[in-house]
Amino acid sequence: QVHLEESGGGLVQAGGSLRLSCAASGHTDIRYPVAWFRQGAGFERRFVALIGKTGVNTYYTESVKGRFTISRDDAENTVYLHMNNLNPEDTSVYYCAADRETDGIFSVTTRAPDYDYWGQGTQVTVSS
Repeated sequence: QVHLEESGGGLVQAGGSLRLSCAASGHTDIRYPVAWFRQGAGFERRFVALIGKTGVNTYYTESVKGRFTISRDDAENTVYLHMNNLNPEDTSVYYCAADRETDGIFSVTTRAPDYDYWGQGTQVTVSS
C-alpha cells in the first residue's frame, strides 16, 4: 500500500508559478510511475503530466507543455509539478496518483481509472 499526499497549492495571479509536491509513504521501495491529474468544478478528472518509474520518461498534456515540468526525487519519495506561466484555465484541484501495473516507460497510461493510489488533492486557483 502506498499513501500519497499533495501540497503546495494556493492562490496565484496569472503569469505566476507554483510548485506542487506529492509525498509518498508506505511501500516506497517499489518505484511506480506517478501522474498528476486535475479536476475543475463540473469536469471530469483530466491527465496533466506523468513521470516514469526511473524519472527519465515524462509526458504532458498539450495545454501544459512548455509551462509545467514534472520531476521526482526518490531519495525524498516525492514527485514535483513545477507550474509556470499559470493562467485562470489552470484553476483546479490537482491530484497525484501512482499506478502498479505500468512503468511509465514501455507501458504508459493517462487514464485516471487505471491508477491505483491517489492523494486527497490540493487546490490551485489562478486569478486574472
